[in-house]
Amino acid sequence: MNTRLSKATILAAILIFVPILAQSAAQDPIEENRALVNQYCVLCHTPNGLAQATGLFFDQVDIATLSDHPETAETVIRKLRAGLMPPYPFPRPEEEKIEELIAWMENEVDSKAETFLPPPGLHRLNRTEYTNAIRDMLALTIDANTFLPPDDSSHGFDNMAGTLTSSPALMEAYLSAAGKISRLAIGTETAPTLAVFDVPVDTSQNTHIEGLPFGTRGGMLIEHEFPADGEYVFTVKGMTGYFTRVLGNVAGEKLEVTIDGERMYLYDWDEEIGNQESNGGRTPAIPIKAGFHKVGITFIATSDLPDVGLNKSFVRTMNSPGSISGYTFYPHVGQVFIEGPHNGTPAINTQSRDKIFECIPQNVGQEANCASQIITTLVGKAFRRPVADADVAVMMDFYRIGREEGGSFDYGIEGALQRILVDPEFIYRAEIEPAGAPDNSPYQISDLELASRLSFFLWSSIPDEELIEIATQGRLHDSEVLREQVQRMIADPRSSAFVENFTGQWLNVRGMAASEPIVDLFPDFDSTLRDAFQTEIEMFFGSVINEDRSILDLLTADYTFVNERLAKHYGIPDVYGSQFRRVELEDDLDMRRGLLGKGALLTITSDAARTSPVKRGKWYLETFMGVSPPDPPPGVETDLTPKEGAAPTTLRARLEAHRSNPVCASCHTIFEPMGIALENFNAVGEWRTIDNGNPVDPTGFAPDGSRLEGVKTLRELTVRHGDQFAEVVTEKLLTYALGRGVEYQDMPMLRSITRSAEDDDFRFSSLVMGVIRSPAFTMNLKTSSL
Repeated sequence: MNTRLSKATILAAILIFVPILAQSAAQDPIEENRALVNQYCVLCHTPNGLAQATGLFFDQVDIATLSDHPETAETVIRKLRAGLMPPYPFPRPEEEKIEELIAWMENEVDSKAETFLPPPGLHRLNRTEYTNAIRDMLALTIDANTFLPPDDSSHGFDNMAGTLTSSPALMEAYLSAAGKISRLAIGTETAPTLAVFDVPVDTSQNTHIEGLPFGTRGGMLIEHEFPADGEYVFTVKGMTGYFTRVLGNVAGEKLEVTIDGERMYLYDWDEEIGNQESNGGRTPAIPIKAGFHKVGITFIATSDLPDVGLNKSFVRTMNSPGSISGYTFYPHVGQVFIEGPHNGTPAINTQSRDKIFECIPQNVGQEANCASQIITTLVGKAFRRPVADADVAVMMDFYRIGREEGGSFDYGIEGALQRILVDPEFIYRAEIEPAGAPDNSPYQISDLELASRLSFFLWSSIPDEELIEIATQGRLHDSEVLREQVQRMIADPRSSAFVENFTGQWLNVRGMAASEPIVDLFPDFDSTLRDAFQTEIEMFFGSVINEDRSILDLLTADYTFVNERLAKHYGIPDVYGSQFRRVELEDDLDMRRGLLGKGALLTITSDAARTSPVKRGKWYLETFMGVSPPDPPPGVETDLTPKEGAAPTTLRARLEAHRSNPVCASCHTIFEPMGIALENFNAVGEWRTIDNGNPVDPTGFAPDGSRLEGVKTLRELTVRHGDQFAEVVTEKLLTYALGRGVEYQDMPMLRSITRSAEDDDFRFSSLVMGVIRSPAFTMNLKTSSL
C-alpha cells in the first residue's frame, strides 16, 4: 500500500494544524527556532514528505545540534537566504522570523568554525596564463591554444589546481611549444610557414569593423607575429557560403591589405578574387619586418548602395547572397593565408629581442658575462623569485650547448630560453612549507608566494618587477602596501584579463562562441552580434570595477555599452558606427538594466529554436542565488516540442505539464517562475510581447510568494536578496582567486568578507580586498611531516 501523502493532503494538514503548532515557545532561541522549524519545515522534510529527494530530514536532525553538522547547516542557510524555503504556496513565517532564524544558524556555525586551509598542491599554468606569461616575459604575442590541449574546468573555472593535471603527452606539448616560442622570441625562425585565418561563416561585412581604417567596410583584422625579416605573400579568398563560386553582385570593389594601418597592396576584387580564372587573390611578395603587426584586410567603402528594394536584406548578410534576385550583396572576405618568410633573415629589431637582449656582446670574450646577465633576468621573471647562482649555472650549460651547435651567441640564448620554458618552476606554481612550522598548523605564505597569487588572480600572468621587488623586501603583507599594489594592478591594462576570464566563465559568456540559433527562425543573428554581446558584458562588468561601484549595480545599473549593431538589436535609437559607447537606459529601456537584460546571457540560456524557462530559471538560481537545482529524475520526459498537428501554443502553456506532475512540480516551482519572468525576451534576447501568435504571459510567483510580472519584478526580487547575491559574487571571486572550489568549511570566512563589504555598500574594491586579505588567500596549513 502506498502511504505517501499527496501535496494537497500535506498542505491541508499544515493549514489545519498551524494554530496548534504555533503555540508560543520559551524565550530560549533554540526552542523558538525549533518550534519554527517544526511548524514550517518538518512536514515536508521527512523520508515520506514532498522534499524527500533533498535527503534533508528535520525529523532526524535536532536543530539544537545543527552546528555539529555544518554541511547540512550551510545548505539550509543558503536556501533560506535565497528565499526558496518554504516554497510558495506553502505557509511561510514572517520575513523577520526567517531573518532571525538565519542569523541564529549562521552564528551557531560561525562560532564553532575553524579556518579551512586545504593544501594548495601544484598549480599548473592554464593556457590563458601561459599565453600572458610569455607576453609579459618576452614581449611576444602567441596563442597557447595552438600549442597546448584544452584545459579542464571545475567549479565553473579553468584555473582550478585540481583539474590542471599533467601527462606525458602534455609535457611533450610544453617541450614543443618551448622550442617554437624560443625561436620566435630570438628571431631565428626563418623557415617559411603558412598561417590560415577563417572568417566566421555567419559573418556580416556591410559595415565598418572597429580597428580597421575609417572609410572601409568588412574584411577582417588579424593580429600576427611575423617570425623573421623577409618577404610574405598574402592570399585572400572570397566568401562562397553554400555555393562554389565567390558571392557578391556589387561590381568594382577594391580590397586593401594594410600592415599597422599602412597600405601594402590594393586588390581589384573582380579581376583578382571574384574572377574564378584569377590567381586566387595572391599578392606579390611584400617585405615585412619581424615582430607583432596588425594586418587589415578590408574593402574601400567607395559606394553605399541603399537597400531600397522590396526584398530587404537580412542583417546577417550571408542569408541573402547576391544570387537571389532583388538583393544587394557586397562581396565578403572568406579566408586569408599568410605565407612566409621567403628569403628570411634572423630578426634584429623586434619587441621581443629588445626585451630579452639587455646587453649585446661586442666580442667573444664578452659573451659569457652578457649571457649570464640575460639568463638571470629571464629566470627571475619565469620563476617569479630572486635568482640563485645554481639557477644560472644550470641554464648556462644549455646556453653553451646552443652556442656550440648553432654557432652564434643568439643560438646560445635560444637554447637557455627553451630550457627555462620547460622548467617546472615556470610551468607550475608551487608553494614551499616553512621548515620550522609545527605540523598541522596554519602559517603565512611568503611575500613572493603572495605576489604570484595576486598577479595570477588579477592579471592571469606573472608578477611584474615592482611587485617582485616589494615582495623581496618583505613588505607585501603590510596592509597598506598590499592595498596600494592591488589598486595599481586593477588600474593596469593587464587587469582586462580578469574581466575577460572571470565574466567569461562565471557568466558563461564564453558559451557565446558555441551559440548557433536556428537561421530560419533568427535570420539576423550573426557573428557581429555575437561579438557585440560579449563586448557589452565585459565593458559593463569592467565599469563596475574601474569606477569602484557597488556589486549590486550589476543588477540595477541604468546604463550599458553598445555599438550600432547591438543598439539596433535592442531598439536603441541614434547609435551609429562600430565603436562602443556608454548609453543611458531610460524608462522605456528599463528591461535592459542590469545583467538580467543583457542579450548574451539571454541567448546562452536559450535553446537554438526557442527560449527555455527551465534553463533560464536554473541559471538564475545558480548565478544570482548560488543554489543548484537537482537534475530531472531518470526517465522523465523533458521534450516540450509541440506534437505534430497540435494547435500553436505558447511555451508557457506547454510548461504546465511540470506543474501538473508532482514529480516535476516539487523542483520546477522553485526555479521555473524566474525563467518565465524572462519570457518577454526571445531566444536571442530581443524584446517581444507575442509568442507563437499568443500574448506572452511572464507572470507567476517566486518561491517566497512574491508576484512576478516580468523582468522588472524579477530584478526587484533579486535586489531584495542583494546580500545573498553579494555573497555569491564573493564566493566566485574567492574560487577564481584560490584556484579551488569553495567548500562548506569556507562559508564562515566568506560571510565575514561579505559582511565587511556591506559596510562599504558592497563596492568591488571592498569585496576583492576582503578576498585578498582573507586567511584562505594569505595562509596555508603545514601538513604532517610523517
